[in-house]
Amino acid sequence: MAMSARNLPQLFADARRWFEDALLASMREAGERPVTVAQASVFGALDAEGTPASELARRMGVTRQTVHQAVHGLIAMGLLEQVPDPASARSRLVRMTAEGERVHRRARATIAILEGALAERIGTAAVDALRDALTVPWGEPPLVPAPPSDRRERSRTGPARGLSAGP
Repeated sequence: MAMSARNLPQLFADARRWFEDALLASMREAGERPVTVAQASVFGALDAEGTPASELARRMGVTRQTVHQAVHGLIAMGLLEQVPDPASARSRLVRMTAEGERVHRRARATIAILEGALAERIGTAAVDALRDALTVPWGEPPLVPAPPSDRRERSRTGPARGLSAGP
């Protein structure tokens, strides 16, 4: 069976996975303690002064439970800590420890090397074009209405469930 052309969300996911796999393997090879993709993602969502777990969840597009699991694993490794939020007596901020900052610097340096390796493979112009396309504001996501024929069908069968962007 022939595979249909992959859509952009699938291609973005593949590209992200390429970077995540290379970063995590490189960090392990350098002697750093292994972390999960979710744990690694926390570092990219943190503000320098710390970030509430609820804001981390929003930025990462995951549940607060997922963030709490990742954060507590990183706290146990000595990479993160929780401190009182000076702006709210009921809230706590998640922030990097000195060791977490060291590991994060190494990860950023590794990502820069991976970007260079990608430029060698697909060309500097292609990497620059990707960066340009991904940093220009895209605006709010559009709402695409169903075609009239689909709306009539859905009204007879009830709301659609389990729709997926991919095959």
